[in-house]
Amino acid sequence: MRPALTWPAETLLQAQGVRIVFFDVDGVLTDGGLYFSAEGETLKRFHTLDGHGIKLLAQAGIIPAVISGRDSAPLRLRLAALGVTHLRLGTEDKLPAAQALLGETGLTWSQAAVMGDDWPDLPVMARAAFACAPPKAHAEAKATAQYITTAEAGAGAARELCDLLLVANGQYERLLQAATGQGPAKEGAP
Repeated sequence: MRPALTWPAETLLQAQGVRIVFFDVDGVLTDGGLYFSAEGETLKRFHTLDGHGIKLLAQAGIIPAVISGRDSAPLRLRLAALGVTHLRLGTEDKLPAAQALLGETGLTWSQAAVMGDDWPDLPVMARAAFACAPPKAHAEAKATAQYITTAEAGAGAARELCDLLLVANGQYERLLQAATGQGPAKEGAP
């Protein structure tokens, strides 16, 4: 099976060498809406496409990391289900959080990508080698991004970034072939 996805060569070149991806949550992994139960519990809606993309990154040896200004039980449950272990929740100061995660993983900004949608994400977006935003992100986030997804936040935008990074780093076709029974996928293989 041949991949159906394509991106401009310049975009793929910018995304090569990424080994860690920082994701914001509200407005990136969710649609940005906040839902509250009658008891005041915050509810979030996540998309399965985004979740599978995050799992594919890990299979390709690219670390998915989450940095969010909010912390909640539903978020922690979702991240645990996806196997995301590199996270900083409940922090508005995202640059030091990202720097700490880079230190823990032994990676550098030149190996980092980020997907953000608003002002708190801008310092990380400005430092990372590759920055991405969903189409309804704040104007400043879109102006900082090298790539703006066509898919909406919480509806496949994160998956679009994951697929782009997998293609740029030569992992997409191998994973696709394994998923369709046309070849083995070695976990974490470069």
